[in-house]
Amino acid sequence: MQMRIIRKCIDYLANGSHILPMAQVETLETKLTRRAALAGALAALLLPSGRARAADAAPLRVVATTGMIADAARQVGGAEVEVTALMGPGVDPHSYRQTRSDIVAMTRADLVLWHGLYLEAQMEEFFRDLGRKRNVVAVAEALPRAVLRGHDDYADKFDPHVWMNPVLWKGVVREVQRALTETRPEAAEVFAANAAAHLAALDRLADYAAASLARVPESARVLVTAHDAFGYFGAQYGFEVLGIQGISTESEAGLNRISALVDLLVTRQIAAVFVESSVSDRNIRALIEGAAARGHQVRIGGELYSDAMGPDGSYEGTYLGMIDHNVTVIAGALGADVPERGMDGKLSAGI
Repeated sequence: MQMRIIRKCIDYLANGSHILPMAQVETLETKLTRRAALAGALAALLLPSGRARAADAAPLRVVATTGMIADAARQVGGAEVEVTALMGPGVDPHSYRQTRSDIVAMTRADLVLWHGLYLEAQMEEFFRDLGRKRNVVAVAEALPRAVLRGHDDYADKFDPHVWMNPVLWKGVVREVQRALTETRPEAAEVFAANAAAHLAALDRLADYAAASLARVPESARVLVTAHDAFGYFGAQYGFEVLGIQGISTESEAGLNRISALVDLLVTRQIAAVFVESSVSDRNIRALIEGAAARGHQVRIGGELYSDAMGPDGSYEGTYLGMIDHNVTVIAGALGADVPERGMDGKLSAGI
């Protein structure tokens, strides 16, 4: 449209009563074209945010504490976000403390997502302070208190391991969507569509978990792990969960606790216990040796992802892969007939 107006003006000047030499006409055309381009660029800058602006905007810089939250942000944010996870595979969030580079990343971020519920216990005060100045959201704090388990060490705290139940995790994903939408409202439709797709995938994962774990004989539905990270898992799928350490890996496992669990293994003839990728296997080994000394053989049923996901770039390094792995390993080790490579055959190694 602008170019047509420019041409009409030039034609009028060239052919009407105001006759100009062709050289001056060409000079005028160049000047007017440049001015039109500048005006168009200025108008684009002054226009309110919209589709064109959103498409050209740089990705939101999002920093998440755990891999699970980072995965949710990537799933919901898509191309609109650039996500950094502070805690990688094998890192224990209960004892993690922020580094200098973490602080720099968080102060420069458009949005900081942390779990809350006292998971990042050593960083909680830092996040409370940062939240007074920056865009900081504790995503698990949005869950209704009625669905949370009490904390075994603190009367006023809750078990933070909600990601162990995909149904509960959906509430965290919705909070991530809310935080992203509030930070970049012009991309609300993108976030909504991505969230809907991811929530549908979580429903499918929950169905697979329920069907697989229902095949475990009822007498074998006892899950013994390094620390009490699987309480929500047990409540959802009907398993008795026994952790050597408490909800936090900062709690100590005394000799009395280990002795009591050895008695339970022997008395109930429990055949398998599980190590965790982010927790030392020292106490689990002590359990196995204690049971062996009393004539009962216990094997390690497999390594579970408790407080951190699998290797970066792997299927187990996503939330779906993490839970698929745990469900498949637990169910298979405790007597269920499950697919060797999990829900969709994507697990990196057979169970």
